[in-house]
Amino acid sequence: MDYTPYFATLRKTSLLRGMTDAELAALMASLAPRVRRYDKGELLLMAGYETKEVGMILEGEITATKPMPDGTPVTMARIGPGGVFADVLAGGRSKSPVNVTAASPCLVLYLPCAALLRPGGEPNAAQWKLLQNWLETISSKYFALDRRLELLCCKSLRGRIGLWLLEQREQTGSDTFTITMTRAELAAYLNCDRSALSRELGRMQEDSLIELFRSTFKLPDPDRLANECC
Repeated sequence: MDYTPYFATLRKTSLLRGMTDAELAALMASLAPRVRRYDKGELLLMAGYETKEVGMILEGEITATKPMPDGTPVTMARIGPGGVFADVLAGGRSKSPVNVTAASPCLVLYLPCAALLRPGGEPNAAQWKLLQNWLETISSKYFALDRRLELLCCKSLRGRIGLWLLEQREQTGSDTFTITMTRAELAAYLNCDRSALSRELGRMQEDSLIELFRSTFKLPDPDRLANECC
């Protein structure tokens, strides 16, 4: 397969950022990744199973949902082109805590973990860069988990919403951003009822803490919002 048309997307991933076309071409040749297309609703990875591959989204979107004891799925993430999944799982023996499903028709590239950890011959510059990026990605996900715990420990719904919105602002680098989660998915993520979420968002808009249009949020005064989360 010719991976060249996807080099720009691959460079968006946390594992391959900062790589030149030559380095990406060398990696694709040495790692021999597999590529697979999925239809909407098709399962990529099932909770309770191991994986030895790191997945990268080239086209479309996937969702990672955690099945709760009562059977309710909680959306943990929605990932589009340039997103990565199973990067933490693939290097160990842990089983996936989430179901990964195609939210739309998608194309996924899989890097074999064995080739990442035990490259044939002397590792080249691109392979060293990939390993460094991999470690940084795992570290970032650890701190993201810490922020998630902080969010869930917040007693008020307004506080949880505020912390989540401020995190989105930090990730996008803008006071105005559009989210990919549906209102139901966001309610499940924030551990609240959908109607309660809608009511609180309405109150926050009335209090001029947010401006909301469909899935687009604007934070007029982030510092004031941060104070509301305390």
